[in-house]
This record gives sequence, C-alpha cells and structure tokens, in this order.
Amino acid sequence: MLDMIAQTGSTLWTLAAFVVALAVIVTVHEYGHYIVGRWSGIRAEVFSVGFGPRLYARTDRRGTVWQVAALPLGGYVRFQGDDNAASAGPGQAVDPALRRQTLQGAPLWARFATLLAGPVFNFVLSILIFGGFAIVQGLPVDEVRVGTISEAPPAITNDLRPGDRILALGDLPVESWRDIGAATETLAAATTHPWQVERDGQTLTVAGPDPMPARISGVAPRSA
Repeated sequence: MLDMIAQTGSTLWTLAAFVVALAVIVTVHEYGHYIVGRWSGIRAEVFSVGFGPRLYARTDRRGTVWQVAALPLGGYVRFQGDDNAASAGPGQAVDPALRRQTLQGAPLWARFATLLAGPVFNFVLSILIFGGFAIVQGLPVDEVRVGTISEAPPAITNDLRPGDRILALGDLPVESWRDIGAATETLAAATTHPWQVERDGQTLTVAGPDPMPARISGVAPRSA
C-alpha cells in the first residue's frame, strides 16, 4: 500500500513538473511574440497563461488584458484584428485607421519579427537554463575511474578496486584518460606500478599493473 502511495506521489510530482515546465516555455514563447509585436507597433488585446475559464485578469494602460486561465496547458497572445487566439487565419474587419496596429496590417518586417520572436525567446531561455545549471552544478568532468577488473596473472600485483578514482600513476598526475596514455611513454618497464587513488574518501597508494603491458612486436622467421 505504501509503495503504491509513493509511486502515485512520484507520478503526480512528475506530471506537475511537466505542467509547470510547459507553462514556462509557452509563456516565454508567447511573451516573445507580444513584446516584439508591441515594439513593432502591433497592439495586443489579450495575453493569456493557460486556456479555458478566466481565473484572474487585469488590464494594463495600453489596453492589453493579462489573464490566467484554468487550464495551464499552454497560452496565447491575441493581437488586434485576430479572429482567434492562435493568431491564425485572416483578421476580422478593422477600421482602416487602426489597421496598422493589427498583425495583418503591419509591414512585412514587423510581422516577420513578431512571428520569429517566440522561437528566439525559447532559444535564449534554453541558454539561460543550461548556463544556470553549469554555474550551480559545474560542467561534467571526465573522471578517470576503475571499471571492471580482469583477473591478473599470479606474478602481477593488482590492488586496484572497481570505482577507484585514479589521481596519479607513478609520479605523474592523472586528470584525464589521455594522461594515462602519456604516462606509459615515461614509465619504467615494470609489471607493477604505484597508483594513487581516491577510495571511500581516502587517498591511497596501491600497487597496480602496467596500463600498457608489453606485447610481442613481431616474430622473425627461424629466430628460435
């Protein structure tokens, strides 16, 4: 019973997060249309967050109604002369003197800028979000960690453990996998080397195998 309640709660949180994210994305998108349209001389009659019955509304000094509707699955901006909330299709009959304030009566550049502003604002929003994550959490680091370990021959000591973070190989610090390759060029020939690792919050130096064990480079005919 408790597992079912926990699962239901998790599903509801996921659904709520989706609705909030959708509302933010759509609101930013529509605000891009609105603000660039306003700058271009196109008058907005309604800016709505959500669809359906109106829960809250106020009218600003420009005559635009800002409202919050009951269904937060989207939103819209309705410009003067639109016959629907999606700004699609021909406009309603408008006084010629006011036609310049409509989306249909605005110059081509104003219409193009207004329609393009929505996607541009979403693009800027994505940059801000990812930039914020990078600042708060930092960029992903390619840590050098031990994965699975194959069984070593009896003559080779291997005290490395899965999950160990490699800090140094011999006297050479290791920050990326490329450092492992570079270390093999300077290490003395040996079957075992000292590896400095971080394990369970502690820094240890353990014995481990050569990362690039020697192999037969070739066999000459009748050499044996």
